Amino acid sequence: MFAWRTGGRWPPAASPREGRYTAADYALSDQARSRIADGVPPNTRRAYERQWAAFSTWCAERGRVELPATGHTLAEYVETLCAAEWAPASIEQAIACVRSMHRLAGYTNQPLTDAARLALRAYKCARAEVGTRGQREAPPVGIDALRAMVSACDLSTRIGLRDRLLLVLGLALMGRRSELVALTCDDVREAPDGLEITIRTSKTDKDSRGETIAIPRGSHPLTDPVAVWRDWTAVLGEAGETSGRLLRRIDRHGNLGPRLGADAVNVIVRDLAVRAAVPGAATFTAHSLRAGGATVAYAAGVPVSVIAKHGRWAPASPVVLRYIRAVDRWRDNAMRNVGL
Repeated sequence: MFAWRTGGRWPPAASPREGRYTAADYALSDQARSRIADGVPPNTRRAYERQWAAFSTWCAERGRVELPATGHTLAEYVETLCAAEWAPASIEQAIACVRSMHRLAGYTNQPLTDAARLALRAYKCARAEVGTRGQREAPPVGIDALRAMVSACDLSTRIGLRDRLLLVLGLALMGRRSELVALTCDDVREAPDGLEITIRTSKTDKDSRGETIAIPRGSHPLTDPVAVWRDWTAVLGEAGETSGRLLRRIDRHGNLGPRLGADAVNVIVRDLAVRAAVPGAATFTAHSLRAGGATVAYAAGVPVSVIAKHGRWAPASPVVLRYIRAVDRWRDNAMRNVGL
């Protein structure tokens, strides 16, 4: 089984090149490998681990060279994934993984992707022709849905108070689930106008410089971020938990654990959407909160640049533009008010 630190080689080892170089020039100590691996976000690391293991196995079974791979090998691999009916997004990730591994192994001449991407384009067209949808996205949580989901929380329990905070912060922060579960008690402080929340690292903050996000006070008692945060920190205080992770796992007896897992966030969001009978509830994920924050902000007239900065997206992120188009297709509709 491929491993990032032991048992496997990551970054993958390159072969000695011509000239004065020897194998020593391409060697990495276990400590260096571990440090490099830690520089990759955990979710990306796990995904690339799976992708690289699959590519390496495929190459070995067919007598092809994985490093450095040729453009023909990559194109043939993409065809194999298409034939296996992989999702296009997963195939895109496989291509990105192979190229990243070549860079990390020191190969400046990476495999050409032109043929692989043409094959993928044809696959996407074929899927569209038979009615297979493209990239599936979690539906955004709007304000009405948020309040319905919060109302489904049992606020007489620790679990209900934690889940309400998770929902409100997830939307107000436009937070990734990895950012939400990483929050500590020290990362949130009350300010005159609301909450100031420090995101210590994020997908677009690869150097972990950190950023403080301002969350204004709310107007609704169920979803006011300040009130929601106060209620939860009161629970932590009663349990003597004034430091460490903000969001905690809670067992059936109401006992607090050290932290809430990222996978649990999806389960909580979907369960509350189902309990609140929100349309499309079964397809809700943690990303529905992040998408919902961007969608309701744009509908309220917030500029795209401000939304991108608040949600820690890259300035020209196509993801934000997709949320905006979803609002614009109704707000700026050519058939609105034509008298049909």
